[in-house]
Amino acid sequence: MVKRIDLALQGGGAHGAFTWGVLDRLLEEERLEVAAITGTSAGALNGAAFKSGMVQGGREGAKAALDRLWRKMGAVGDMRFAHWLTRFDAVAMASTWEAMVPFSPMDTMSQVVSPYHYGPFYRNPLRDVVEAFDFANVCADEGPELFVCATCVRTGKIRVFQGEELGTDAILASACLPDLFQAVEIEDPRTGRIEAYWDGGYTGNPALFPLFRENLPGDVVIVNINPLERDEIPKTPQQIRNRVNEISFNSSLLRELRAINFVQRLLADGTLEPGRMKAVRVHMISDDALMTQLSVTTKLVPVPQILARLKQAGRAAADKFLERDWGNLGERSSVDLPEMFS
Repeated sequence: MVKRIDLALQGGGAHGAFTWGVLDRLLEEERLEVAAITGTSAGALNGAAFKSGMVQGGREGAKAALDRLWRKMGAVGDMRFAHWLTRFDAVAMASTWEAMVPFSPMDTMSQVVSPYHYGPFYRNPLRDVVEAFDFANVCADEGPELFVCATCVRTGKIRVFQGEELGTDAILASACLPDLFQAVEIEDPRTGRIEAYWDGGYTGNPALFPLFRENLPGDVVIVNINPLERDEIPKTPQQIRNRVNEISFNSSLLRELRAINFVQRLLADGTLEPGRMKAVRVHMISDDALMTQLSVTTKLVPVPQILARLKQAGRAAADKFLERDWGNLGERSSVDLPEMFS
């Protein structure tokens, strides 16, 4: 029996290679059909590659499109500044998973240097990667529905791009960290106003509400790449910055999960009549033990060796999910939301 699911893909820079591995493994499971994808930042890139490849060449086409995406990401280099501005040994990082560096000029320069200081020399390093997508397939009616999240700078509200709205600028907006990249300007069709957008992680990482439509399945599988918990108190500047980043980019997801938990309680105790609101079953694929060994640095420096290892880790995590939670799909949540928010 084929089971239909929705995918919610978190952003996290180069750590999105973990999601690459998850998707690569899920595509091999022919009993599984992906009906819709919501993605932010790296999750948006993964979602666009998945859909364009699926429309063009089915499951093998999607796997090939994801491979092409991450080969291009591995060639981007340091997304912050030129390579000579950072001190790290890529081979050592790849072999030890050590993501902290003794000193990075970016930690200091990001406080005084704006991406607008580059003037005519500025170019978003992800533009060439995103422009390589076949947007006729990304925007196609066939294949899974795709939702991409970005944050409106002026209002601080989320904007969800879908259908014909999806293009290079929408994907770049979803992945636009404001201390690294200039805001992406896109017209709002409702107002005709040109709005500036930053990374969608501030308002939805990713947004789950687009998946609550009646025509979509009730099982939402979240691919989480930002650790929800860290046991040790961060003390160094790098550790503090890293944990603040994780908390910030998990906060919107946790708010939506809390709302789902509230609705589930109302449905369970009869306060809310069945059918008044959609009953959502929540599942999660993650590897917090791995992600806690990494940091902001490896999010911004897509070293090919690390990307490859993250892909393998994602495949392994998807394997565990399919083995452990296959029976829960279509039946019940495998994430214990009451325990999460107790």
